[in-house]
Amino acid sequence: MKTEKSAGIIIFRRLGEEPVYLLLQDGSGYWGFSKGHLQVGETLTEAALREAKEESGLGEIELQSGFQRWIRYFFQNRGEKISKRVCFFLGKAKAQKVVLSSEHQDYQWLPYHQAREKSSFKNTQLLLKEAQEYLSSS
Repeated sequence: MKTEKSAGIIIFRRLGEEPVYLLLQDGSGYWGFSKGHLQVGETLTEAALREAKEESGLGEIELQSGFQRWIRYFFQNRGEKISKRVCFFLGKAKAQKVVLSSEHQDYQWLPYHQAREKSSFKNTQLLLKEAQEYLSSS
């Protein structure tokens, strides 16, 4: 079975005390986070920051130290089953203006409960829960 590794960021900003999270809608209609493949020689954090900038147009994103979560899922590509591992970081956006790449068709900044409800996959919902707990405790 083929394996792939990617990196991404759960992007948030603060509205008052409460965080709002950036969800991106891909071309298939699924809502999730910025993520993508590592390029040759890139670290996980370099790939995650590059992908976030490419997909959202957000410039500076401040990664929150101590938050790094891995998810794993399987998908089919041209009849081949692929195992994918993705490392997610938590990052605070300095700006709020999003400029989408051609990979995405929409975005929303949402408070936790709305973001969790809109998320297309259970692993995205779990990542949001862990991010919210992390931000609430720091």
